[in-house]
Amino acid sequence: MRFFAPFKIAARALRRNKMRSLLTMLGIIIGVGSVIAAVSITTGATKQVEDKVASLGQNVVTVFSGSFNGGGMRGGWGSAPTLTVEDANAIKNEVTGAVAVTPEVNDRMQVFANGLNWNTRVNGEAPDFLQIRDWDLTSGAMFTDGDVRSLAKVVVVGKTVVDQLFVNQDPVGQTLIIRNIPFKIVGVLEPKGFNLFGQDQDDVTIVPYTSHMKRINKRTFVNSIMVQAASKETITQVQNDITTLMRDRHKSAEPDFTVRTQLELMQMATQTSKIMSVLLGAIASVSLLVGGIGIMNIMLVSVTERTREIGIRMAVGARGRDILIQFLIEAVTLSIVGGLLGIALGVLAAKIVAVSTGWPTITPLIWVGIACVSSAGIGIVSGFYPAWKASRLDPIEALRYE
Repeated sequence: MRFFAPFKIAARALRRNKMRSLLTMLGIIIGVGSVIAAVSITTGATKQVEDKVASLGQNVVTVFSGSFNGGGMRGGWGSAPTLTVEDANAIKNEVTGAVAVTPEVNDRMQVFANGLNWNTRVNGEAPDFLQIRDWDLTSGAMFTDGDVRSLAKVVVVGKTVVDQLFVNQDPVGQTLIIRNIPFKIVGVLEPKGFNLFGQDQDDVTIVPYTSHMKRINKRTFVNSIMVQAASKETITQVQNDITTLMRDRHKSAEPDFTVRTQLELMQMATQTSKIMSVLLGAIASVSLLVGGIGIMNIMLVSVTERTREIGIRMAVGARGRDILIQFLIEAVTLSIVGGLLGIALGVLAAKIVAVSTGWPTITPLIWVGIACVSSAGIGIVSGFYPAWKASRLDPIEALRYE
């Protein structure tokens, strides 16, 4: 029973001043609630960005046409067509970590079917495209390497194109007119929605890149080359190997290409979320500090108000250690209860934001644990001095205090 006695006394003391106890906890409640809400919102935003980046493919390295410098004219990234199908084949054959490669050509143009028309992206790709982009088909099949070699007039279409041109119809086997050329639809892509840049990924048609380059839009260069690395760990090595290979092949004084990885895109995309998380966390930490100061202030007032009570307890045998423990328990109880209420408030605030704005929110369990530990720590730190002061009172002087 002696072990639980300080807890009972502390609880009784806090119940005697319910309003003051609640106001004392308010700083902790607001501080912890702010931390939990901020972390939930920023974690959800970061996860959403990561999912958007992941929808662009798995372990992707992309080579873009780069700059040019000639005849007094200079241009930057993407300003000159410098990549060829031969570059893509060299990457596929000579870069060890490259497991899939597709040269890419793309244009926006009007397509026709069923007496309807729709302006969409017409991309030329290799069969590896679906593997690189981690993209499945809902029906039909992807065109083959044989289709690429034979410049076949076949096409795979996205969900948006289907919705616009083939309402309540199965498009597989039907004809899509591109630049007055009939293409047979052989497959329908699984819906992916909008990407990180706000572009509708389903508003697309995919044809063999040879068909695009020879039939649709006569050209000898490709816009980009998309490569899949064997694993996340090998992306940087594949990027370096591609850069070295392309330098050897192009033999230009300055690189006329740019190599970017999915990891770089992920880092750039999540940078804003990380900055916001730090800023919101810093603001919430100030609230916790203010809450700790509030607890210390109220506990000092409590010691002064209960000086006679402390003297009586010491007179009947209570030791300084008992008084110290009692006031520490009161301070820690205020902090922990305030922390728990703050966690509930933070989760509720995050849910309200999610419902009202449509933003996804995620509350990491590790932060719930951190909030609980922080609350207890604040209670110990802010309550120690008042508790120590109470334990050092002279019993005789305390009894004489009015």
